[in-house]
Amino acid sequence: MVLPLLREMLHTPVVDILHLLKRSTGMTVGELSTAMNMSYMGVKQHCDELVKKGMLDTWRRPKPAGRPEKLYRITRALDPLFATDGSTLVVELLAAAQKVYGETAAAKLLYTWFQAKTDSLAQRLEGKDSLLKRARSLARLRTADGCLSNVHEDESTGMISLVEHHLPMRSIADAHGIVQELECEMIERLLQCDIRRTVEEVSGLVRVTFQLIPRG
Repeated sequence: MVLPLLREMLHTPVVDILHLLKRSTGMTVGELSTAMNMSYMGVKQHCDELVKKGMLDTWRRPKPAGRPEKLYRITRALDPLFATDGSTLVVELLAAAQKVYGETAAAKLLYTWFQAKTDSLAQRLEGKDSLLKRARSLARLRTADGCLSNVHEDESTGMISLVEHHLPMRSIADAHGIVQELECEMIERLLQCDIRRTVEEVSGLVRVTFQLIPRG
């Protein structure tokens, strides 16, 4: 993925701003400056410049009292900074397979790939005695694949969710709807639970939530 590599090479405020915003649903200048340990005005200047270039946009979040807060979020203009799993080539190859071998060829190839991917992840998955530990281990593995994953645990209900902020296989999934089904089946098999998948998307931000539902 390009953005983490840029962070390792450059360590510039702009790269850190983009990294933080990508893993959020939008942040205020105050939240960014606290996370970055940088001055409010310094962060604001960078954010406003990125807005002018079309890389960020803004929205207002209501507060219980007082004026709504101004939040910044990334736009689709920054999509090239994030992993895509060679989606253009894959989509073209799957289309060619369908043309040569029939309409079911793409689905069969995707099914085979997900089975192999599941087996590979299963060998590296840790914490098999605990759903929470398994989820955290899978989040690390999925992040390495470009999904920007983390685990949320609701302290009041004990509900665990795997939350992801990037869709490396977006183009493939758009062309072949079975991808989402196969991905859900893979996660269920790895975590040994049922899941409920929801997607929230606005501007250039995406949040995919896999709610983990224990069996039995």
